[in-house]
Amino acid sequence: MPFRSVQPEKISTSVTHQIELLILRGILRPGERLPSERELSERLGISRPSLREAVAELQDKGLLTSKAGAGIYVADVLGGAFSPALIRLFAAHDEAVFDYIAFRRDMEGLAAERAARLASDTDLRVIQTIFDKMLAAHTKRDPADEALLDADFHLSIIEASHNVIMLHMMRSMYELLREGVFYNRQIMFRNRSIRDLLLDQHRAINEAIQARDPAGARAAVEAHLNFVEQALTDQKRAEHHEAIARQRYEHEQRR
Repeated sequence: MPFRSVQPEKISTSVTHQIELLILRGILRPGERLPSERELSERLGISRPSLREAVAELQDKGLLTSKAGAGIYVADVLGGAFSPALIRLFAAHDEAVFDYIAFRRDMEGLAAERAARLASDTDLRVIQTIFDKMLAAHTKRDPADEALLDADFHLSIIEASHNVIMLHMMRSMYELLREGVFYNRQIMFRNRSIRDLLLDQHRAINEAIQARDPAGARAAVEAHLNFVEQALTDQKRAEHHEAIARQRYEHEQRR
């Protein structure tokens, strides 16, 4: 007979499984600090020894890490997605920049399409909340907050697509973008007219997702990233022309 006796699950195993799922689903993020041992044990309704056993197991698995005197943190599970040598290679060649944009266009177009179909009402509220913050940040002269929210907005759509593989893969890609590996995102937000256009593009993406229009959401993302690609092409061309102009200027000064 295909039956096995039911084994009661250890409390620490249940806690381990719960925290693993929170990390897998992107709810607990790399670098995020867990509540104190007392608070977490109270929230979970378990004893501290059971919690310590679960935390120790998650540390052995490389999912949690402790910092002396600071507490327990979610480990940087994205840190090894790309080797340092490959990151330097990405940063050194323009080809990687445009391949990165093409990759984002494909992946984020799919994510937006999935989000329009699969997102819960709460997912849509999260996306709308971040877009509302972008609207508020857009009124500031300093574009730093708006640039940061830009990444949060795109990641919220990926989260709403409910594909954990895509989520972790794209988070690792955005970490490289935040570090300036592919290009300096701040440059695009320094130009007021470009900031206005980017906001309009994000508005179109948000409206299509809120309307649960998969084709419209994908088209809006693709149009946005086509614009980013062209803006970077124009920027690199301008930098190349400026370098040539400087050579001419320096040569004229020596004549």
